[in-house]
Amino acid sequence: MSHSMNNRNRETAGYGWRAYQAGIKLGKQRRQRTRTVVRLLFMMAAVAVGACGLFLSINGFALYRSNASAPLQAAAASKENAQDPRQDKLRARSLLDPGMLINLQEAGFSLEADGKRLQVDTSLDPDLQRYMLKKMDRVNSRFIGIVAAEPASGKIILLSGFNKENPDLDPCLDNQFPAASIFKIISAAAAVEQCGLNSDSKMRFNGYAHTLYKRQLKDVDNRYTNHISFRDSFAKSINPVFGKIGTLYLNKSQLEQYARQFGFNQEIDFEIEFPASHLNIEDASYNWAEIASGFNNTTTLSPLHGVLLAAAVVNNGELVEPTVIDRITDASGEMLYQGAPRSMRQAIEPSTAVVLNDMMQATVRSGTARKTFRGYRKDRILSQLTIGGKTGSIFNRKHDLKFDWFVGFAKEIKGEKTLAVSVVVAHEEYIGIRAGQYARMVIRKHFSDYFSKRDEQKPSHPAG
Repeated sequence: MSHSMNNRNRETAGYGWRAYQAGIKLGKQRRQRTRTVVRLLFMMAAVAVGACGLFLSINGFALYRSNASAPLQAAAASKENAQDPRQDKLRARSLLDPGMLINLQEAGFSLEADGKRLQVDTSLDPDLQRYMLKKMDRVNSRFIGIVAAEPASGKIILLSGFNKENPDLDPCLDNQFPAASIFKIISAAAAVEQCGLNSDSKMRFNGYAHTLYKRQLKDVDNRYTNHISFRDSFAKSINPVFGKIGTLYLNKSQLEQYARQFGFNQEIDFEIEFPASHLNIEDASYNWAEIASGFNNTTTLSPLHGVLLAAAVVNNGELVEPTVIDRITDASGEMLYQGAPRSMRQAIEPSTAVVLNDMMQATVRSGTARKTFRGYRKDRILSQLTIGGKTGSIFNRKHDLKFDWFVGFAKEIKGEKTLAVSVVVAHEEYIGIRAGQYARMVIRKHFSDYFSKRDEQKPSHPAG
């Protein structure tokens, strides 16, 4: 890795990121600022009229005051009546138990709450749910969590899991799984924005690709040095490259910042409560290398959170809140809750998302997911898609489980239909169906159904 990424480049990248984030924050506050300006204008007008009170009749001034205050009263009433999305989801949580959604095979269900019968309609795809539940390898796996979502809306269409230890606990919402190399998505984003890297940036490393010894973190260039692009470093999951990024070119605060931007160590609003994905970073530089490369067991991720990472890449860097409940109604049809798309934040710049998208495609095309997706360009369904992803694998401390990840996306080449998918499998003694294989099944089934329905809806043209 070259030292050509000097301090000036870092400062420029850092300034661009801060400026961009400031712009995002100002954009989000635009409506509130507009309301504040309107209020100030009315107050200034009232003061001006008061100063001219000697020249106005009492009735005329009273009429002015009445007319001026009417928009403010209407705005206040509107604000009081508007629903707080967070409180709205908390109300939905109070009605729902996490167990209600475990491997649901219908789009909706009914429940009793406070002596009332309620109807819950979800965004889940029952056909896809049933299909994936039949495909699960329950013999060689201790845990399986499979989540799929519409990236732009955050709507969850698949939430299928298997828990050999406790069937009542949903692995899809569990944060116990080491994130492994999935965290390279976050450290790659930080490297692009803070170090000025792009897909073609030249990187180098010594030693094996998937180890992380301290001697591999020295920035040397000798006859034993391997030279590789940043794209291939990501696609082939080269630990020493990302370790050097973490310890030589980023720092603790930057890794923490980007982890927060992607939702680590914070509650994510959802209709079902689930624990936050966890990042714990120490002051030791070698720990920064472990974090950046995913070479540790302490950074944890839930499959539900994993699908949001993939969604952000195809959402131009925007992190959206997940939602699985479309609506909750009572027996009379009154709406008690209605799900709606909601942005969490702009996690990264759109240009950074483009770089990540390119590198995730390379992972499927020529990297660690190449074997799993072999032949996809000749497949009737998959050949119509752009597919990208990131793999990850790591043993637990007891070495009796191997955690296996795939987080990725698929998008129509000639259309806008897009899917984000996240899969984790905890293999026991023998490796069964891998995470990437499940992801391929999900993508193919979903788009096969979508293409079939689309073709059925096309108008037929009579011959002649």
